Amino acid sequence: MLVLAPFIQKYLLPVILFFIGSTASFPQSISGNLSLQPNQPIRLEGFNGLKTYVISQTNTDEKGNFLLNYSKADYGVGYLMGADNKPLFVILSGEEAVLKGNALNDVASLKVVKGQENLWFEEYAQSHPRREQALSAWIYLEKIYRFDSLFSIHQTPNSAIQAEKKRIREEDSAFLDQLPKNSYVSWFLPTRKLVSSVSTIAQYRPEEIPAAFAVFRAMDYTDNLLYKSGLFKDAIESHFWLIENSGRSLDSVFIEMKISIDAMMDKLVKDNQKLNEVTNYLFDLLERHSLFQASEYLAIKTLNLSGCSLNSDLAKQLETYRAMKKGNTAPDLLFNATLKAPRFQSNALPKKLSQLNSTYTLVVFGASWCPKCSEELPEIAKLYDKWKGQGVEVVFVSLDETKSSFDQFTKDFPFISVCDFKKWESPYAKDYYVFGTPTLYLLDAKREILLRPNSVKQMDSWVDWYLVQGNLKR
Repeated sequence: MLVLAPFIQKYLLPVILFFIGSTASFPQSISGNLSLQPNQPIRLEGFNGLKTYVISQTNTDEKGNFLLNYSKADYGVGYLMGADNKPLFVILSGEEAVLKGNALNDVASLKVVKGQENLWFEEYAQSHPRREQALSAWIYLEKIYRFDSLFSIHQTPNSAIQAEKKRIREEDSAFLDQLPKNSYVSWFLPTRKLVSSVSTIAQYRPEEIPAAFAVFRAMDYTDNLLYKSGLFKDAIESHFWLIENSGRSLDSVFIEMKISIDAMMDKLVKDNQKLNEVTNYLFDLLERHSLFQASEYLAIKTLNLSGCSLNSDLAKQLETYRAMKKGNTAPDLLFNATLKAPRFQSNALPKKLSQLNSTYTLVVFGASWCPKCSEELPEIAKLYDKWKGQGVEVVFVSLDETKSSFDQFTKDFPFISVCDFKKWESPYAKDYYVFGTPTLYLLDAKREILLRPNSVKQMDSWVDWYLVQGNLKR
């Protein structure tokens, strides 16, 4: 299950500063007085997609006064940060902003004394969460008055609930509609509202899911408004979290994800840099959450885009899904290098992968210099007897460069280990399109790729579900 990013929660602070103005007035400044924060470092940071950068930094004087400048290139969302690294978000849109308070982390004491758009945002930041809470409460009551026989006969309360739900929604929409269309918050607030409300929609307002999908799919990740907003990552995560948690079957979830990927790529195709950034992040997100059918679709979709240039590492990563996707036949591996097979008789050592007499084979690429491999391979060693009893053989392909490293790392492994000491130039790694370690492939007896486990835990779950439970049912 996808988890909402911490950034979304940060936006729910009761007071967040936003400033807007004519772009003709750049460069501009943010100044103020923090009476309980004298002689302290303070900096202003901005967003570039998934990354942040320092715009300006200074120290408050002995009275807590400070001044930070920014330019037109920083247009979007930024945040002020003190020594405690607790952010206070601001809009960088060209208007001079002035604030006063005790300290950045004492948001209750902070007051904006200059900056009209911040006043709009502050009002919405305080009222919108309260409206959302009230709306969720009315929806809960609505279900009782509609479906509980004790209450469903009472039409007056039910009508009152419907009227109050309508009033709350109209009041929220009216506030957003009155914002000047050329203001940053007129774009930002509805976007932030959607991103921060996906869990509520999934849990309490599923009727809003189709509309939320439509808005997410309409987002343009090449748009600087989004790129500089600090919502870039959260929009991706929230979008695919909502799809996964929309109450659909797994097949339907993958269909929706494919539609969303198509919508994103249609716009990203015009910007190589953002295409690489979004694809790399989304691919990793889908992989981490075992949504392999979606990550495979993303990989092949991106590789087939015309007129696009992928960075080499990303291209190699995605190519593994085209060449080594589920259902393809994995290359045979010739064991013509240093081979260790402690469970085999010397006269029965396999000369190649296809000679293994096993129903399934897990091929694991790793190395002693890989920190994750040092965790995962010993776990595989502990589970080997269990897996072997279910017909799963294990072959470890080491990308170590020295025999001593290989021997030391594999000395306690009960399964086959092989190494040619060529690291990334190894034909083993090239044939299997390995770009990182550990990389795992589960093959059947004909070397058809059944699964690309992203962890030992996932592989063990597969054994338990498909093999152990399957044998018990027989």
